[in-house]
Amino acid sequence: MPDEIPTDPSPSSPPEPGKTTLPLPGMAGIALYMLAISAVVAFGVAGHHVPPVFLIVSVLTGCATFGLLRQQRWGWALALAATFLLMLYQFYIFVRLHQGSGAFMGVLNLILFLYLVRPEVIERLR
Repeated sequence: MPDEIPTDPSPSSPPEPGKTTLPLPGMAGIALYMLAISAVVAFGVAGHHVPPVFLIVSVLTGCATFGLLRQQRWGWALALAATFLLMLYQFYIFVRLHQGSGAFMGVLNLILFLYLVRPEVIERLR
């Protein structure tokens, strides 16, 4: 029929070459969160509040930020690892040192981790 309106491709179909898609809003939010974590850790190392070995964490979360925004699998994997490890660290702080902020941040990182493993997010990656 000539009057048919073309339908949008399904989200599971691979992107066409030369076309870029925007990241999901949750992915962009997680990327901003990772960038903030990276900056806080870097300033903590510069101010001698955090051991220098944590600079590796800052660099990896910064890389995860840009990889996630570009919808690359390696960026997703780094972000997934970062949220999982931060979650474990925050829950350790809560259990060991009885700091309530550790529980709050641990739950936040758990929610971000669960968002990153959703099929809709994984389908958007290249």
